[in-house]
Amino acid sequence: MASGSVFNARKPMERLLHSRGIHKLLLTKKSTFLSSSRRDFASSSFVKSYNSSTTRTYGHCRHFSTLLDTQPTKSSATASKDSVSIDNTHGSDNDNKGTSPTKRRKLSEVPISDVLKAKHTLRWVEPVICQSATVKEAVEVCIEGSLSGMMVIDRAANIDSSRERGKVAGLLTSRDLLRIMSAGFKEGQSPDKIMNKTVLDFMTPINQVIYARPEETIGMCRTLMAKLGVKCLPVLSNGRVEGLITARDMSDFGLEAKDRGGKKTFLKHVSARVGLSSNTSMAEPPEYLQAHLALQQTPVFANVGVAEIPNPFKSHRNVGINRRDFGPDEVADDPDLSEDAYFVANVELPDENGKGKRNVLYAGVADGVGSWREFGVDPKEFSHRLMEECENILQEASSEVGGLKKGDEKFRRMITPAEVMKQAYERVKSDNIIGSSTACIALFDGCRHQLHFSNLGDCGIIVLRHIDSSVAGALKHNRVTRREERQSDLRVAFVSQQQLRSFNHPYQLGWTGEDIDSEESTSFKNAADSCTTSIHIRRGDIILMATDGLFDNVDIDDIAKISLKWEQDNGFIKGGDIIERQKRWSKGESMTLQSVEQISDLTKRLCDLARENSLDSSIDSPFAILAKENDIMWSGGMPDDCTIIGFHVVGKSSKEDMFEVSELSDDNDS
Repeated sequence: MASGSVFNARKPMERLLHSRGIHKLLLTKKSTFLSSSRRDFASSSFVKSYNSSTTRTYGHCRHFSTLLDTQPTKSSATASKDSVSIDNTHGSDNDNKGTSPTKRRKLSEVPISDVLKAKHTLRWVEPVICQSATVKEAVEVCIEGSLSGMMVIDRAANIDSSRERGKVAGLLTSRDLLRIMSAGFKEGQSPDKIMNKTVLDFMTPINQVIYARPEETIGMCRTLMAKLGVKCLPVLSNGRVEGLITARDMSDFGLEAKDRGGKKTFLKHVSARVGLSSNTSMAEPPEYLQAHLALQQTPVFANVGVAEIPNPFKSHRNVGINRRDFGPDEVADDPDLSEDAYFVANVELPDENGKGKRNVLYAGVADGVGSWREFGVDPKEFSHRLMEECENILQEASSEVGGLKKGDEKFRRMITPAEVMKQAYERVKSDNIIGSSTACIALFDGCRHQLHFSNLGDCGIIVLRHIDSSVAGALKHNRVTRREERQSDLRVAFVSQQQLRSFNHPYQLGWTGEDIDSEESTSFKNAADSCTTSIHIRRGDIILMATDGLFDNVDIDDIAKISLKWEQDNGFIKGGDIIERQKRWSKGESMTLQSVEQISDLTKRLCDLARENSLDSSIDSPFAILAKENDIMWSGGMPDDCTIIGFHVVGKSSKEDMFEVSELSDDNDS
């Protein structure tokens, strides 16, 4: 059938969407806002607002680009505490004017263009590799060139133009190479098969590469690398990559050649530190970690609670921007009106060895993009179907476990959150569900004390943890409040990285009825583009997975305060420290049943606070602060749907605790 016939055979809605050019539309999260950004990647103020410190596990730039402001600021210029003075004058100046003071600058204030010039002057190594190269060839290039990363280049033989011949396709780091080999070994692949894979399949695509600019400072780049957990930054100038900057390059810039070599330097800094004696052994873990490490020998469990609430100004007919637009009716409280969706699935899957089975917990949230309402599409249909398919995939995988044949490797390992997201997305597209949504899917692995998750868009995960004050000082937590004035040891241990193209414009999974060229859309992404991370969890942690309705209206520090109050009200924490809790745990008292009954109360408290703040026009909500930093005037909260999944990490399963209570009751009766 001709292409024209295919178009005419489409459903009326699809023809409408195509005629209005929605396949090229930049879908903002709320239809009431237009995106505003000073940079192609996500707004710098997001970093300031959420202060995320992320530990990536899977890809160089699985964290979408979140960059600092274009112009260096005072705070970023002085971010590095190990700054040294750099002479910024020439000898002739002092010769002519003896009274003129020597101008000096801190290392953190040096532009990275100077670092790159110094690096290339000492040693020029072109940090590139062909996209058709194998993993083996990439390893050799890394070792021979002492490279932490390489730009993957399209060097097609049929391209005559020198500019096109050097077209950048992506970025590959030494960490990526290690991940490729690790994944291959886990899947039982032969070394030859692993080393012969092409780097094109594993590189970070060009549209996800985080970059720096020549005028930005060492302090700014160090801060960026620390926040996003990247090892190197391409330096972009006039559409060309001038080179790669690493943490080592920035450190070496503060040293002169004579400080790095020579007899004096060796005797002063090296000779007394070379070689370990044959009696050297590893030290015992620090005292403050010993109790926790003892608990690592046994699995942990998660009790789950969910709360959801719709946009207060939403009805079955429409959705209002504010009270005046909504009318005199009571604010909405029917969860069926929400464009948010979620799932929680406790399924039985085989372990990595395929020899046994174990229960694993998956959960996810999705937030339908409201802009679709303008085109006659129900925004909640896509998000709800996406979460439904996620649960279906896991239930199907669990049901097939019993029918595994010997040697069948298909279900011999855990299904990663990214795989679940990918398969669910493909199913939604195959059913021609028009719409788009942000999504966050997590896997709770209690046996290994790990939380694995993949996040695309502006949903998020935070982890709250009690950390002893003497340790928290070393971890640089809560510098504002003096230690003696703190009311508890509860800290924000982790904040997930969110992905925004610009303010109020998150990346999203979406479908318009036809495939879209990646170059045509800056909004739609795939599951492979999600921020994929693993974090360590501990007994007593509180994990909160939520849509942006929570994070836009409630500051993270306020979330921690509400969580602490919940712990104290239910007796999980007495006072403000963890001493009593440690004593209770040592006696085998887990309070699991109390946790099962009350974890939903925590999520409800947070939902209620988000609703209250969203209706308050007098506060400076996180959304309002971020809007003003992006030159958009906004005051008060942001009315929106809010869905929260809370995990309380405990030392015993609810079934085990219930059995112990039953036995105790029987003993008392007898």
